[in-house]
This record gives sequence, structure tokens and C-alpha cells, in this order.
Amino acid sequence: MTDSAGLSRIAPLIAEAASVEGEADLGRVLRALVAEVMSATGASYAALGVIGEHQVLSDFVFEGITREQADRIGHLPTGRGVLGTVITKNETIILSSIADHPDSVGFPEHHPTMEAFLGVPVSVGGETFGNLYLTDKEGGFTDEDVAVVSALGRIAGAAIQTARLQTRLRLVAIVEDRHRIARDLHDSVIQDLFAVGLGLQGLSARIGDPDVSRLLDQSIDTLDGAVNTLRSYVFELKDTARPTVKLDERIQALVARMGSAYPANLRLSLEDFESRESDDELILIATEAISNALRHSQAENVEVSLERDGGDLVLQVIDDGVGFGPSEISGQGMGIANMRTRAQGLGGDIEIESRPGEGTRVAVRFPVS
Repeated sequence: MTDSAGLSRIAPLIAEAASVEGEADLGRVLRALVAEVMSATGASYAALGVIGEHQVLSDFVFEGITREQADRIGHLPTGRGVLGTVITKNETIILSSIADHPDSVGFPEHHPTMEAFLGVPVSVGGETFGNLYLTDKEGGFTDEDVAVVSALGRIAGAAIQTARLQTRLRLVAIVEDRHRIARDLHDSVIQDLFAVGLGLQGLSARIGDPDVSRLLDQSIDTLDGAVNTLRSYVFELKDTARPTVKLDERIQALVARMGSAYPANLRLSLEDFESRESDDELILIATEAISNALRHSQAENVEVSLERDGGDLVLQVIDDGVGFGPSEISGQGMGIANMRTRAQGLGGDIEIESRPGEGTRVAVRFPVS
């Protein structure tokens, strides 16, 4: 990313995308994302074009041109020229000069001259919603810019999908539809946010600047927090929509969802458990522990188990990854303090065993009754 300060602003955008409640929120988040795209890449102009009927732009959120300039130019773009090429081809386009492209149709009167160009499609639920357009970056756009814009585009897609589902939720009160909306939130929005995290992780690995990598990691941690918040909301939605889901079923669904976003092999061992009031806390602990194993351990295999041991319930997450030292176990990183606090709130505690190069074992034990 060309602007390391911009990385620190990604985190709140992720959180806002996951908490959008309506069209007003959505417009605010999209405007903030367009501004962040422009700042993060160093472009002079940026816009999000929303595709309407007949593959024509129905809305255009822009930065870099003042409202007075826009009024002098006249009507907003509809998707002709190179903008239309991004729509029809539905693929990323990088140009050193817009005028050199065969589809270029020039600029209307009062429109600033633009040279370098980057266009990236934005998808929502597997369908293209619009495109992010950037122009006039000194030196032209790079593959790193594409990675950054694609990641921010996924955040925009998640915000759009969340707003759509929230609108549907307010319009319907049928139990079955509430359950379907909860499933959609799980299957689309949360997966999109996971994909953003993976993209940011990949970008972090390619950047040599440790300060920039650290900011990326902080943004990924904030994304995980947003996912957990959204997941809690979905659980509440499901609880009002149908009989309570058993704990083992919730653990199974959690492992399946998280495993689909990471390359490690996940193995699951479960006993049958009815639902309890404390299940939400246990799910949050499991999410943190599994996320740590998948994101930080570099493990090939992760084992998750939930079983009885006498009068206790024991959740274990074991990986064969790089491990870490005693000082990290006693520290506040990786959510360890939060997991321990939650476990103690259940009347139990958490055990963490790890050594460099020997993997990690996290065990949460608390009374069943």
C-alpha cells in the first residue's frame, strides 16, 4: 500500500461495513471507502460506479472533483468509453493513459484531463454490483494498488450486502425468513469479510516494511472483531427464528465456516450437547482460539474437540504450527486475556501449552452444570 497512514483507517471502515443498518449508513460508508481508495493509492480522483439496468451506471460516488466542478460538467457518467469496458468485461483494467485505449471517448467540457487509470469490479454475493475507478496516480498504478483496491472493494460489497439484508429484515417478520436472512449473513457477508482478511494477509506478506505490515495485522484483527460482532447478531437472530441450536451443531458450523477460508486441515471431534445459556461465550472463545491457530500458527493441521471429562466440559484447539514462547502466553496478545476472562466467567479457566516449533494446545474447561 502506498500510504501507510491509510492502513490505520481501514480498520474502522471494516467495522462500519459490518454494522450498516440502512441506505443512509451505506451511503456514508461507500463515500468513506471511495475517499480511502483515493488516499491509499495516491490517485487524484476516485469513484464507485453502481451498475443499474441495461449495464448502465445508475449512481456515481466520487472524490477529487468538487460539487461545483461536477455541476459545471453536467450529468454524471453513465458507463460509456473505458468505464463501460470495465463493466462489459467485468475484469480489472490498468492503463498508463486513458486516451490510448481504443474504447476511449474523451472527456466532456469542463472535465479535468485524466491519464493513468485503474478500474476494479466490485461484487456482492457473487454478482457484480459496480466498479471502483481511479485515475491520475503519478507513475501509474501497480499490482499492489490492485490488491488494495480489491480488498476495499470487498469491504464495499460486504457493506452493500449487509444493508440489503438489514432492509429485508425490517420488512419481514416471518420466522422462516428471519432464519434465511441469518443464513445469508453467515454465508455471504461473513465469508466476504474473511476473504478481505485473507487478501490483507497476502498483501502483508509481500510488503517488506515492518511498520506497514504491523498496520495491516492490526486491520486484520479489527476485521476479526467485526466478524465476531456480526456473528453474535446472527446468533440472536436465529434464537428468535427457530428452536435453539445445540452447542455441538454450532461448533460444527463454526469449524466448517472458518475452515473454508484457510488452507489448514481442520479435524473435529464432538460429543452431543444440548444448548445452554453459556453457549454464546463458549462460541466466542472457540472462534478466538481457532482463528489464532488458522491465522498465526502456520499449521498444516488443526484439531478441534468438545467433550465431557467427568463433570466438566472441555473445548480443545490443538495445532502443529510454529508455536510461541512463555512470554507470549502470559502477554495480552492474540486475544488470550479475553479468552481467559470469558472462561473464568463460566466458572472455569483456560490452559495454554506452546513451545517454539512444537505447536500449541488451548484447552477451556468449566463445569457442565
